[in-house]
Amino acid sequence: MVAWLAEGYAWIKALHVMAVIAWMAGLFYLPRLFVYHARAETSEEMARTFKVMERRLYRAIMMPAMVLAWVFGLLLIAIIGLDDGWLHAKLSLVLAMTAYHFLLGHHVRRFANDDNDRSERYFRLINEIPTLLMVLIVILVIVKPF
Repeated sequence: MVAWLAEGYAWIKALHVMAVIAWMAGLFYLPRLFVYHARAETSEEMARTFKVMERRLYRAIMMPAMVLAWVFGLLLIAIIGLDDGWLHAKLSLVLAMTAYHFLLGHHVRRFANDDNDRSERYFRLINEIPTLLMVLIVILVIVKPF
């Protein structure tokens, strides 16, 4: 472990938490946009507005936040190590969250190409995935059950 890295532990942890909060906000909000986009019989102008909102949220907020959450999280692992079972479980759930993130990116591209074939109900259902993952991750991090 590099000494300067360990000295910056609190800052790295704070930056990690901020990045995760920004990432989670996007993971909660983007599927909600998809619900409205899939439901609305939109004019061309409304469709363009949804596409811009979805693209900007995904590329300008969610993608950088996800990358920063991973970078700072990996730095934390470099400091504390990977010995605890709860951390292995958390990383598995974060990988699932990352896969979900890229699934949303797939839907952004489908909407951008006017090729969405999913219903409003589908987007309402998948909108629950990040909540479930977040609950499990927070329990693992705070309670450290194993």
